[in-house]
Amino acid sequence: MPYKEREIEKKYHSIGEVAQMFKVAPSLIRYWEGEFDIIRPKKDRKGNRRYTKIDIQKIKYIYHLVKEKGYTLQGAQEVIKAGKEQGFDKVQAVQRLQEIKDFLINIRDEFNAKSGS
Repeated sequence: MPYKEREIEKKYHSIGEVAQMFKVAPSLIRYWEGEFDIIRPKKDRKGNRRYTKIDIQKIKYIYHLVKEKGYTLQGAQEVIKAGKEQGFDKVQAVQRLQEIKDFLINIRDEFNAKSGS
């Protein structure tokens, strides 16, 4: 199996990068920051927001509730308050399972390509 270089992961992401990940406007991320107390990015000396991986996972959870499940902001806030960790853990589990599925599909495709040669 060929050597794969580890992908370099950034420790902090700008608001523009986070907005691009979710294909939303940066203003929506700033708005959610005011509406949901679970999003608290660090700010540098200039006042620019710096989002960690955990912040991004929390935003992904809010995105899932509001954009994918169709909750109102108030409804999403209630879900978060009622079972803060339960739903967040489920979204992380689904994400991890999707990563595993993609990895296995990639292995299958490589195997089929080699055996077909």
